[in-house]
Amino acid sequence: MCSTVCATPVECLTGALDALAAEGSGELPGPVLLDRESLLLRSVNRLNTELARTTRRCEVAGAGEHDGKATMASWLRGHARLPAGAANQLVKAGRALEQLPAVAGAASAGALPVEALAAVAPVVEPGNLAAAAEQGVDVGEVDRLLAGVAATRPHAEVRQVVAHYLARLDPDGPEPDPTESRRLAWSRHDDGSIAGRFELDAVGGEKLIAAVEAILQASRPAGDTRSRSQRQADALVQLCDNALASATLPVLRTRKPQVAVTVPLADLVDPAVGQGAGRTGFGAVISAAKARWLACDGQVTRIVLGPDSQPLDLGREQRVAPPGLRRAVEQRDGHCVFAGCDAPSWWCDVHHLFEWLFGGETTLENSGLLCERHHTKVHHGFRIERDPAGRWHTYRPDGTEILIGEPFLVLA
Repeated sequence: MCSTVCATPVECLTGALDALAAEGSGELPGPVLLDRESLLLRSVNRLNTELARTTRRCEVAGAGEHDGKATMASWLRGHARLPAGAANQLVKAGRALEQLPAVAGAASAGALPVEALAAVAPVVEPGNLAAAAEQGVDVGEVDRLLAGVAATRPHAEVRQVVAHYLARLDPDGPEPDPTESRRLAWSRHDDGSIAGRFELDAVGGEKLIAAVEAILQASRPAGDTRSRSQRQADALVQLCDNALASATLPVLRTRKPQVAVTVPLADLVDPAVGQGAGRTGFGAVISAAKARWLACDGQVTRIVLGPDSQPLDLGREQRVAPPGLRRAVEQRDGHCVFAGCDAPSWWCDVHHLFEWLFGGETTLENSGLLCERHHTKVHHGFRIERDPAGRWHTYRPDGTEILIGEPFLVLA
């Protein structure tokens, strides 16, 4: 227990966690370790329940706007550094707790993980509540049943029960929009490779299989002993290659989509492998050897800040950043520079720090990337600045700086 008198429950929690960490688990036998594991899991569930409740209160109060964020999901991504899925999960869980008291009771007792709360959240979406009311469904009884299922059954079964309930709300309704069920998500590993998952409706899945299978069957070299999944991955990459090379994809911010890699010239011409020398447009770190491989069939653009460079200082003659300047700003900033925002460069405008209308020049030093929302914020009281060390700072209309917390740093 906490060794000091606590002023607030949060202080008591902090003290208890400190004591728990100091206690350790030592050389405890397996059964005792499993008991400890179960107790910790229940405690995590209870803590996540309170976190979801607080997230919901923040959402209702519009608290994210204090830091220039439109939603709590975006605040959690930017300030707590949560993945998008985890942030959305907390938001959904908070909404479920607010409207499903039986589920909330089970969660407060530590019986439900936050994933289960997010899984039952669609039940209380406005459209589904309206459909239940029209059919005379007792949502209170549904709440009690869901609490029992979520506390005792595997997670996959909880999702199936919720899906079955939602389908029964409108058994004779129109054919669902296939795009509503499509999902595609990926995460990037430290070496730049990606892993992900997707869900497609029957028709969308058939299209993907047909396209991948066509490329796979058209190129079957003798002696290729790799698995089918490996060859399918090759076919998918080739499908992307074909689309990028066709020049028919939509233009983004005046530029056609392309694979972009930034690499120092010395590493590019050096025959050595050059591990970690290049960085792709999406933030992956690759070797100079891979950058040279891409350069074999790509356009090499030099960005040099000096008298021989592309014109990166346009003075007052030009207001809109030309392609050369935009590339330099993208290479320097990488994404939206507003505190806590990681919107990619192709969502962003090149913003004049000192407005062009009031004498600001179109130069690299007077430019910064801002996504549409935060570009609007900056033109309505918020302010961004870049210090001499190259770090960006964001200030609220009242002059206070938006600081990103560092809750996961361990103090020495």
